[in-house]
Amino acid sequence: MVWRFVPRGPAMQVLLVTIPAVLFIVDPIGVVPLFVAMTAKDDEAKCQAMARRACLTAFGLLVFFSLFGGLVFKLFGVTLAAFRVAGGLLLMLTALDMLRAKPPATRTSPEETSEGLEQEDIAIVPLAMPLLAGPGAIATVMTLMAEYGHDALGVGAVLGSISFTFLVTYGLLRQARRVKAVLRQTGIAILERVFGLILAAIAVQFVFDGVKALWGG
Repeated sequence: MVWRFVPRGPAMQVLLVTIPAVLFIVDPIGVVPLFVAMTAKDDEAKCQAMARRACLTAFGLLVFFSLFGGLVFKLFGVTLAAFRVAGGLLLMLTALDMLRAKPPATRTSPEETSEGLEQEDIAIVPLAMPLLAGPGAIATVMTLMAEYGHDALGVGAVLGSISFTFLVTYGLLRQARRVKAVLRQTGIAILERVFGLILAAIAVQFVFDGVKALWGG
């Protein structure tokens, strides 16, 4: 089964889990309308520069937590199974907001969005953090690395998924105004719901595997 978490599974099976998990939790399509609104007064060159810095910063944050987040488990005595459940619940909250085509409350608040509208430079806050590399994204990469990072294949799959996600994200933000004009709000809402459904399935699998491991342990 594709969504079954098997630490040493075939490369394609690992990628079929890690790529959608990271891509849909970062949700670049959902960030496009916010980015357009926050940069409405900025010229094209400034928008592209902010998009580039935001993607590089968010990429660095997720790579850092994917590689060193395991120390959190040891520091606080948290088991992988418990983190699977917590991460799955966080993903489910995000997925439910996406299914309703609403900005995920776990990633940003109306106050943060409103503040971003007034800022001259939104690249680091709130774009990179928390919009792109929010708590859900951090929890996801930490869980995936703990699950798959037992060998070079798993580590490469997680890091490759992060890299792929931010290449896509930068491409979308670089052309954010055109993307929004083509998709319009209806198109973005449809994609958000599709992504939310897939993310909900991943969240259920996170929770299921975590509960089963806790029950068995």
